[in-house]
Amino acid sequence: MNLAWKEMKKNKVRFLILGGIIFLISLLTFMISGLANGLSQDNASLIKDLPSGYFYMDEDAEETFNLSRIDSSVQEKWLDKQKDGVGLSIQMGFLNDENNKQQSVAFVTSTPSTLFPDVQAGEILLDRSMEAKGVKVGDILTNHQFQGEFVVKGFVDQKKFSHAPVAFIHIDNYKEIYRVKEMQLMFFPGMEQAEKKAGLQAFTNKQFLQTIPSYNAEQLSLIMIIWFLVVISGMLFAIFFYMMNVQKLGLFGILKAIGLKTSDLFKMMWTQMLMITVLALGLAVIISQGFNQIAPKGMPFYLTIEHTTLLSIVFILIGFMGATLSGIQIKKVEPLQAIQQGEV
Repeated sequence: MNLAWKEMKKNKVRFLILGGIIFLISLLTFMISGLANGLSQDNASLIKDLPSGYFYMDEDAEETFNLSRIDSSVQEKWLDKQKDGVGLSIQMGFLNDENNKQQSVAFVTSTPSTLFPDVQAGEILLDRSMEAKGVKVGDILTNHQFQGEFVVKGFVDQKKFSHAPVAFIHIDNYKEIYRVKEMQLMFFPGMEQAEKKAGLQAFTNKQFLQTIPSYNAEQLSLIMIIWFLVVISGMLFAIFFYMMNVQKLGLFGILKAIGLKTSDLFKMMWTQMLMITVLALGLAVIISQGFNQIAPKGMPFYLTIEHTTLLSIVFILIGFMGATLSGIQIKKVEPLQAIQQGEV
């Protein structure tokens, strides 16, 4: 520990440069991770907030939920059998506000269930983001495919689907708008294993998210960037310590000659890596969490302490691996041979 600290003070510029680079990469990773989580919430918080269970849709829909139609008799049979189950439908649409301005929403309706709000015919519950667009409780909203009017009864927090605010409406109103009689989906919470249901295909919550248009492509691209940055950080550690170790082969030879073990040299390198990484990550965590608190409401940014901690642990492990790989030549160095290279 003492030896590692003395070397860091002697070569402070080198270690500051490495720490600065790790800080910038980790901060960028945290910010992109927050953006990925925020977009995920903005795209599918309606589904992500549901308890674990299984979704069922028509097999003929080929994993496209908005093409799914579940026969009413089949739905009734399974919902009678499993009382906590719910039939639901989700469809993109539009509402006209009192200024006749069109607002994009995701209409959601369901059979009676504690998982979704109870909405009466002619009423509508909206995601709270609609308040920012000037919609208020008591406003009258219309839809070109609906003969009646919707009265805004209230707002719900964090209910989005496909980047659109959710609008909960009564099942009869939904059927009138979309000219359908059947529901698209059934959801059964708490099921540990999917039951086979003839003509229906089962999906876990995570699998169902992949059926949402753009969700998989959006998340995959951001996750790839995150892991690419993590790998880059590991390579930086490997390159940095490799170059440092090459320059210090003679010093390592002297230290080995006076009795210092190879394991002690590795511990010195690991201590330096840990000190740099912890300091850089600590600063990056403070800034990213601060931004999480002050991010504009309309910006899809969501970064939890748990997710930040997980990424920090990954950074430390990658740094440990990179530093360890760079130290292979420490194990191979022979004291006499290293001293003869003339490096002090």
